[in-house]
Amino acid sequence: MTFETLMARDGHAFRAYVARPQGRVRGAVIIVQEIFGLTAHIRRVADSYASDGYLTVAPALFDRVRRDLVLGDSPQEREAALGYRKQIPTAKAVLDISAAAAMARHCGKVALIGFCWGGTLAWVAAGERPFAAAVCYYGGGIGQHLDKLPACPTLLHFGEQDASIPAPTIEQIRQAFPQGIYYLYPAGHAFNNDDRPTHYNAEAASLARGRTSAFLAQHVG
Repeated sequence: MTFETLMARDGHAFRAYVARPQGRVRGAVIIVQEIFGLTAHIRRVADSYASDGYLTVAPALFDRVRRDLVLGDSPQEREAALGYRKQIPTAKAVLDISAAAAMARHCGKVALIGFCWGGTLAWVAAGERPFAAAVCYYGGGIGQHLDKLPACPTLLHFGEQDASIPAPTIEQIRQAFPQGIYYLYPAGHAFNNDDRPTHYNAEAASLARGRTSAFLAQHVG
């Protein structure tokens, strides 16, 4: 597990957390961060998929505005995180995701797994770049990008109690992209993030992880 420097097509150099599997490589997974940067949680997620046999790369998307930025869950830090996110155009973030995928393609098929902001970016990137599969965890902005549908098999996880993604929005997404695989959990937003105890739902996180693993096995290897 290490940090490496990658370069996007527009010349932007950024860091990425890279977790390499032991033994046979099954393919690659790009982990797309939440709005808090490459947190310990995101790095653990990357490590867990590496332990499943995937080369896993998590690009530091906030390097576009501030290097090595990692934020916590206090109200002030959440507000700052939202401000940083707004400074990064979606197209620029997709360039960084694409650079991470290019670095990993020698391992075979590449999938995307994104959380929150990253879930939305995974949706957009899956419609603009060649990926074998995409997994979107509670992507709050997906409903704003229904003109850009994924071009690969896509799995979407949502929390039924997530006030930021109400049921009508999820239904809009379903109608625009009926071929997606949708799961709803009795949980709120960020239910996978075990560093946010007021959001984390262990049962939902475990169930979503198992479904994601099966989905990757089917479409990546």
